[in-house]
Amino acid sequence: MRPKPLLFAAEERRLADLDELARSAWLGGLTHSQGGLELRLAMLKDLRRELMIGAASIPQTWQWPPAPIADALGNAIAELKLASYCRDQQELTDTVLMSILFHLDFIVDFIDRGASEAEALRMAIEAFVTDWQAHCSEIDELVEVFGMVPDDMKHQQWDQLRGLLHSSGWQEVLRIRRLLANLRELSKIIRELGRSRPAEQIAENSQALVEVIDQAIAQRFEARSVRVPDMPGETRGIHRADRIARMLPAESMLLGHPRLRLVWHARRAERTLLCYEDDDRLTEIRLHSAPVQQPRPGLRPARRLELGPILVCVDTSGSMQGGAEAVAKAVVLEAMRTAHAQQRSCHVFAFGGPEELLEMELSVDRAGITDLTRFLGQAFRGGTDICGPLERVIAKLEDQRWQLADLLIATDGEFGATRDIVARLDAAKRELGLRVQGVLIADRETVGLLEIADSIYPVRDWRRYGGSNVDSPIHSHRLTALYFPGALRSAANQQATVSGEAASAALRHGQHRPEPPSDNGEQPK
Repeated sequence: MRPKPLLFAAEERRLADLDELARSAWLGGLTHSQGGLELRLAMLKDLRRELMIGAASIPQTWQWPPAPIADALGNAIAELKLASYCRDQQELTDTVLMSILFHLDFIVDFIDRGASEAEALRMAIEAFVTDWQAHCSEIDELVEVFGMVPDDMKHQQWDQLRGLLHSSGWQEVLRIRRLLANLRELSKIIRELGRSRPAEQIAENSQALVEVIDQAIAQRFEARSVRVPDMPGETRGIHRADRIARMLPAESMLLGHPRLRLVWHARRAERTLLCYEDDDRLTEIRLHSAPVQQPRPGLRPARRLELGPILVCVDTSGSMQGGAEAVAKAVVLEAMRTAHAQQRSCHVFAFGGPEELLEMELSVDRAGITDLTRFLGQAFRGGTDICGPLERVIAKLEDQRWQLADLLIATDGEFGATRDIVARLDAAKRELGLRVQGVLIADRETVGLLEIADSIYPVRDWRRYGGSNVDSPIHSHRLTALYFPGALRSAANQQATVSGEAASAALRHGQHRPEPPSDNGEQPK
């Protein structure tokens, strides 16, 4: 192995601490105007390590910068709580170190412009604090909305994002986020969307067909073999008996002797004749009762499927302006936040009138936040066409990535789907297991929403989110189902409904539906 050259070993040893600093801090660390090179690099290395673990040592122990500057800088870091922001955040920590080098290097420039050393130090520290107060408040806003800072938002390029975070659209995002504190049920509803894995708890309203075992009594046949003695069959041996037909020849010889005949008769009377022993076996079948386990199909509560992809249809028609618009935007924001926190996909369809359909796949990155800010910052207007977004949802379900998705519709329900779209949606429910959750932002449910939604969550105090402190004037949101059940597109109603052409033809031929019988049972004349 070739030995390492030692010509510049001493000089390189002075720069060994650079290996533990980010390359972006090398130039500032090497050419800084404050302190000596070795002490500066060593202190930057130690400060970087401390910030990464969320702590900062006492400034009096710092070897760089000089004592007055170290005290002021340490107090500023503690006041801003930078250590808590830098915990396990390597890029942010390196950005803080670069900012320290940048602002402290201005002290000599302020002195050259006529400021005293104390004034120059104060100006540099104030500039550092001002920059990081704004930066930390922007980080806090992102954490408040999304629970984290997106990975692709580089702190070294934060100025490119600052314009977005100061826009009116972002202020609308913050307002909608605070509104979610009053809509806590939304988080639970969105969590239950999707069919990727079973939930932890059993849902009583979700039942699965299983095989149930019942205890029963059954009549069973039992066959057994029974031995029948002295029945012609198998010869087993010799025994004493009185059967003449089966006695041995030696016994029959006694009958031919005049005196031994008496011995034979005596043995027969005593049943002590030597005879062949034979028997036969018969099969006997008996019927008896026995406990048995009888399987049968049955229903039992099952674990509800949840935590899958989310498809969101949000109504942006003109009827949604005001408080309803704020609630609909809150649904979109909560769907995005929940999907990111649980590593799920979220696709939004914002629909208005015909041909007014906006699609967004919302992810917590710079592009996703930009799309969300643009969407939440715009006003709702236009007509309502639910068929277009439902067609796109059905087409989306054909993609393998979205086959386990559920649909969430946030609307005031002022729409109606065609019979063909409703039939296709019902087919997706049967064949793919699609579930449709409605968020009703209105006073009462409508026929259009009842026909496509499996369940409806009403937000009846939606006016309060638009600045109007007014309760809903209707006692229940289920007026349509309660008072107009015949208006719903159920199987029974469809069978009893005829087309306009058929009704006209029946009237022309004098046909009409038979009237119900009167109270006394007589048919009307």
